[in-house]
Amino acid sequence: MNTSSVYRVAFIGCGKRAHEHAIGVQPDSRCEVVALSDISTASAETLNAEFGFQANVYTDHKEMLAKEKPDVVLICLWTPLHLPVFRDCAEAGVKAVLCEKPMSPSWGDCQEMSRIAEEKGCQLTFSLQRRFAQGNLTARRLIKEGKIGQVLRMDLYSPAHLLDCGIHTLDQAISYMDETPAKSVLGAVDTTEIYNWFNVPSECGASGHILFANGVHASFYSGVIDTWEPTSDMTKIWAGVRVTGTEGFIEVMWDGQMIRGVNYADPSWKPEMELSSMSDHMKGYVRHAIDCLETGEEPEVSHQKALRASEIIFAFYESVRSNARVELPLTGVTDSPFITMLENGQFNK
Repeated sequence: MNTSSVYRVAFIGCGKRAHEHAIGVQPDSRCEVVALSDISTASAETLNAEFGFQANVYTDHKEMLAKEKPDVVLICLWTPLHLPVFRDCAEAGVKAVLCEKPMSPSWGDCQEMSRIAEEKGCQLTFSLQRRFAQGNLTARRLIKEGKIGQVLRMDLYSPAHLLDCGIHTLDQAISYMDETPAKSVLGAVDTTEIYNWFNVPSECGASGHILFANGVHASFYSGVIDTWEPTSDMTKIWAGVRVTGTEGFIEVMWDGQMIRGVNYADPSWKPEMELSSMSDHMKGYVRHAIDCLETGEEPEVSHQKALRASEIIFAFYESVRSNARVELPLTGVTDSPFITMLENGQFNK
């Protein structure tokens, strides 16, 4: 690995998530932040001051790309802006883009982001940074070593909003199965309330069934679980995965917190609790992305992997629209079936 390279780094979007990405960028000596772009100069100046970047500030990201010619760009914008801004970066010759998740509001746009990345040879990753949580790394190792035997089924839990939150749970589950894709999806959504996060409307809850290509069955639930509150029962999985195997099971929250683990043949076994902070996850995410830029390896949070989880989400919505189980790969769909149904008044009471 060439550790002597220094990469010109720029941020597009300088709000809250940019500050969290900056925590990952700042300690990596290979990253020199040269430019910040935001329609709010004040936001960019605040990020500049907090992290001491001494970067040039722009209100137009296209002007920034042309003048600064960054090697690496972090896109920290609302979801509908991901595709057009990534396209601008790829066409400007940016080598690597670290984009906020989720990919895009529609399945067709998600696929287009991946197509552009492949065509332009731009390394595109998404901030599914929880893959770098120490507990998730340990859970993957334990499952791979056969500590709970052959995986049979999973129970998946997420806060409301499949696209924005559910992608973390689905990505966690897929990572536990060595990147196995889904084979079919049957889904339902709760539209008692319509939420809107980062300018993307969503359901207030969802449930369904996922069959993975390796034969593992998964139940999925998002929304409020038994009126759970953070100060109440900390043994409930409100965001994470329960993996059941032939020889035991393990329950892991989003950030790798081990709720419990059981090995049927060894009642004394308990999985080690290894906590890590969001700052640690972001540092791991950025470090790994730069490593892969130098080695050419597929990143742990590549666009191909984000696409795999996104496909399940849009299949969920298509299952609602078609009132049927949806087989994958997902074909004949380019929109967001949920948004289309919402705009058509299908969820009106």
